[in-house]
This record gives sequence, C-alpha cells and structure tokens, in this order.
Amino acid sequence: MQRTGWRCDLTMNRPDRLNAVTEEMYEGLVKELAAASDDPTVRVVVLRGAGRAFCVGADLKDHGVAERSEDDKRRYAQFGQDAAAAIMDCSKPVVAAVHGHAIGAGLELALACDLSVVADEAKLRFPEFGLGTFVGGGTTFTLVERVGLTKARELLLLGRFFRGRDAAAWGLCNEAAPADDVPQRAEAFAEELHGKAPRSLAFAKRLLRQARDLSIPELLRQERDALAACMGTPDWREGLAAFREGRNPEFRGE
Repeated sequence: MQRTGWRCDLTMNRPDRLNAVTEEMYEGLVKELAAASDDPTVRVVVLRGAGRAFCVGADLKDHGVAERSEDDKRRYAQFGQDAAAAIMDCSKPVVAAVHGHAIGAGLELALACDLSVVADEAKLRFPEFGLGTFVGGGTTFTLVERVGLTKARELLLLGRFFRGRDAAAWGLCNEAAPADDVPQRAEAFAEELHGKAPRSLAFAKRLLRQARDLSIPELLRQERDALAACMGTPDWREGLAAFREGRNPEFRGE
C-alpha cells in the first residue's frame, strides 16, 4: 500500500505471474483495505496491478501443485470472497485502474470496485466454466447488476474474450481509455471523489449495496437517517458555506 496524501494506492504485485491471485495476495488486500477504511486521512483507494496486467485470475500452476482437501477448497473460495467483500465494504470509494488483462478472479475484483477505468485493448474474460470451476466474489450478482441478465449469461456461460472498449459500451466499467491513460483517468475519478464529503460517500456506498435487499419503506427510512446524520455536521456547514461563497468545499470527514 502506498499513500499519496489523501489517496491510497493498492497494487497487486506479482508481475512475473501477471498478478495471478494467491491466498496471500487476497489476505493482503483484505488487510490493507481494512486499514484504509479505518484511516481518516484516506479519502479514496485506487486498486492497480503491477507490470503488464491488472490480474489474470487464479494461479493455475499453483493449483496443480497438490490436491486440496474439501476444507482447503472452501477456504480458498472464502479468500476470494473476503477480498471482494472488503472492497465493497470499505467505507472509502475504491477505483479500479485496469491497464491490462483482467481475467477470472481479476475481473471479479474489478467488478467489486465502485468505479473502474479499463484499457481499450485489455482482454477480459470469465474462463471458469471452461476449466471446470466456478466464479466467486459475488459475480453472479455484480455482473448482472452491471450488464443485465442476458449479457451476463453470455459472458459467463460462453466465457469469450472481450475488450475494455466493449466493457465500457456494456456498462461493465465506467470508462475505457488507451492503456497509457488509464492511471491518469483513474486518478481523475479519485480527485473528483476527494471533493465530496467522506461521510456522505460512506452512506452512499452502504445504501447502494443494501438497497437491493430492502423494502421501499425501509430504504426511505435509512435515507432519512443518513440525511439527518449529515445535516448539522461540520462538513455540511462547510458545503453550504462553499456554495454561498462560490468556492470548492474543503471537507474533513467530520
């Protein structure tokens, strides 16, 4: 994890294996995301991959070393789900900067992020069903949420490669850009998010995720609670003052 002022950069760092995930990598992501979530100086998290790829999914060579017990298989699946949940549960917005291939578990991690920029020519794919395995990280929901059931069925069941520009056209990511521009575009998202009130963003993350399971009366109640909690805070007063004075607000997360 690297801090750049208010921004936290998390980099998956196995470039020799194109950042293929391991249990240790998943554990590291969970730990660092929890630390970023609890750190009041961190306002935005940017998730990246070192080297040529964002993340090409499971390390298949590692999988073939030894047969896993049933408990080990479930434990491995839990690691991936914990990492995706840590992204979604993080109180700070998480932006994925996908400069190269995102395949399988790597694409699942990108789907868990709040915003994402993907390289135009990056190759993306869900290969699991052609390998006799299965997706994780809540993909059967997050993918449908992004692209709709019809497209999700196509992408999962057929497992075809597609490009970053296709992902943007389908709504799977927010933007596609030339690979060299992906870091700057992700940082531009982070800069915009830095200008928003942290407490408001945290409420938004939680409610946007929970809304799918709430009744309309309960959702409205929780929105009222969030609004009431924000009103009267120093950040609320700063937002009003900045509006009156025609300047950008300087929020403190208070």
